[in-house]
Amino acid sequence: MSNSLRDQLLGLGFKAPPPEPRKPRPEGKGGEGKRPDGKRPDGKRPDAAAGRARPAQDKRADGRRPARDDGGRRRDGVRKTGTGAAPRSQEEIDLAKAYAIRAQKEKEERLAAERQRQEEARQRREAKAKLATLVQGRALNDAAADIARHFPYGGKIKRIHVTAAQLKALNAGELGVLQLDGRYLLVDAALLAEAEAIFPPAIALKVDPSAPAEDDPYADPKYQVPDDLVW
Repeated sequence: MSNSLRDQLLGLGFKAPPPEPRKPRPEGKGGEGKRPDGKRPDGKRPDAAAGRARPAQDKRADGRRPARDDGGRRRDGVRKTGTGAAPRSQEEIDLAKAYAIRAQKEKEERLAAERQRQEEARQRREAKAKLATLVQGRALNDAAADIARHFPYGGKIKRIHVTAAQLKALNAGELGVLQLDGRYLLVDAALLAEAEAIFPPAIALKVDPSAPAEDDPYADPKYQVPDDLVW
């Protein structure tokens, strides 16, 4: 339209159409931007690759992802272990408890047995110390004795040297033999009875005069060296 015709139309009351707005130039690298359909110039949507790279997250039943705290736990109280291991069954839990109870019981039994052994050893030491005090200076062993009197003790055949008079008194039950610290002591019957009350294992030879002679074959002096002697 020429200026004269435009001026004539304006003079007749016509209004000129408003100018078209200029489209802003897209910003971006190399002057490239998004296309009107939201795709990149290469034909891909800008959020397609990002969606694939985004790690999968757990969703709740309502479709929302559960929030997590700094410790890696869900706010619903469930911690992801990452191991994929299934929880133990009730039978496995009960079996583990049974093993633990049994191990504890066996431990207590061992400790109780050890305490018992220690207590018995203590009582034995005290009894032997009391016995040593009791027989101190009261043994009747004679250095000049030349008759060996044999007797069984501790599963072996032992002997003590006595005189002829002591042998007769020993066989009559008037004397007896004690074992103390590896020594065999000849004592009278009264002291032997006191020693037996304190520490019975120390009684090495106690003759019952009313017992048959065959019950003690070593009472006869001719059995000074018995055939089954074990030193």
